[in-house]
Amino acid sequence: MIQTTKASIRAAALARRRAISRPARETFAEHLALQGVEIARRAMVRTVAAYWPLPEEADASYLVQALAYHEFVAALPVVQGRGFPLIFRKWTSRDPLISGNFGVMEPSRRLPEVRPDILFVPLAAFDRRGHRIGYGGGYYDLTLRDLRGMKQILAIGVAFATQEVPDIPAEAHDERLDFVITEAEFIDCRMD
Repeated sequence: MIQTTKASIRAAALARRRAISRPARETFAEHLALQGVEIARRAMVRTVAAYWPLPEEADASYLVQALAYHEFVAALPVVQGRGFPLIFRKWTSRDPLISGNFGVMEPSRRLPEVRPDILFVPLAAFDRRGHRIGYGGGYYDLTLRDLRGMKQILAIGVAFATQEVPDIPAEAHDERLDFVITEAEFIDCRMD
């Protein structure tokens, strides 16, 4: 029942996201890059991971490039396989990207693995309590659980405001986000 509900929430949120104009997407990508660097500076961290966007996702490519430019250790995820957490490899704009699982662009496996202090997370839908719906693979839930078992980490969802829903049904394995950044606001999800 929860999976059916999540699937319908995901489908509706992705349909709303598809309707966003190209100029609005570009503006948010620039905003995200500026805000993301400022968030990392305020948190006084060294290593920050983002993601290379799939078509129609909020574009975090400017962010990861800006982080590297501002001398943070910028990282991108690599899918190890179903049932395994993501790993993160250091990346700069000089490093090539390769097509990985699901057509996601990933850094070369030759680049060094790092553990981020901040993780910018893609999503399909979110609520203000920090619950998210991804694309159904559970990779980010596994990854956040794994990283949080090792160190303190900030998980920041990246989405358009139109992807917000009033309530996402949470399951025991779901990991909450600490914040969500949209083109309209920075939402603190830690208050409950």
